[in-house]
Amino acid sequence: MDRLIYTAMTGAKHVFMQQAGTANNLANASTIGFKSQEHRFRAVPVQGEGMPTRAFVVDASVSDVFDEGPLMFTGRNLDVAVQGRGWLAVQLPDGSEAYSRAGSLDVDVTGLLQTKGGYSVLGDGGPLNIPPDNTIEIAPDGTVSVVSTFGARNNANAIGRLKLVNPPEADLVRGSDGLFRLRNGQSAPADETVRVSSGTLEGSNVNVTDAMVNLISLSRQFEMQMKMLQTADANAQRADQMMSMNA
Repeated sequence: MDRLIYTAMTGAKHVFMQQAGTANNLANASTIGFKSQEHRFRAVPVQGEGMPTRAFVVDASVSDVFDEGPLMFTGRNLDVAVQGRGWLAVQLPDGSEAYSRAGSLDVDVTGLLQTKGGYSVLGDGGPLNIPPDNTIEIAPDGTVSVVSTFGARNNANAIGRLKLVNPPEADLVRGSDGLFRLRNGQSAPADETVRVSSGTLEGSNVNVTDAMVNLISLSRQFEMQMKMLQTADANAQRADQMMSMNA
């Protein structure tokens, strides 16, 4: 009887966790540059004396889906989308480096180029600082140029270049802030082959239809696991009744 309980109990637990992951994907279906997650499960035998015939479900892996999201034209100079594989490098409050595909940028009151989340955008030599009274242009190779809003406006001055990286996806790990980092805690080198598109943003790669269908399927799986637990309980009660009648 407990074989059924092990399977149903752990199955229900991890289906519930997968529901939470799918719900998180749906909640970020409109988040710029968001990458969805997938949960994969496997059956593992219970270790211990007299236990090898029991098995339970474990969360084998939580993998990130790095497929590209749809590109949306905005026409805004401070919006950039990475074309193909690659990442924008940003600086965290502790000075370490992280990576994002969310290219909706702004300039703060001190002139620092930042993401909407308030992280400084890194250039080849550190955070990029934008002089006041200038408009910004970002070239496909990440070169950031400024044009004065006063006087002659036909001279563009390059002030730096976005640090664009393309580390192996297997080396990346997602943080609780939604940004990615290298597993070894180091900084990825700049990759000159990565290109960006100005005036464009990359949308979330979550397929809303697939996620909704998956959520419904998971809900039914959870109900099935709970039904198995109820069946195991009912069978145990009947077995107890039969044993008491034979006593």
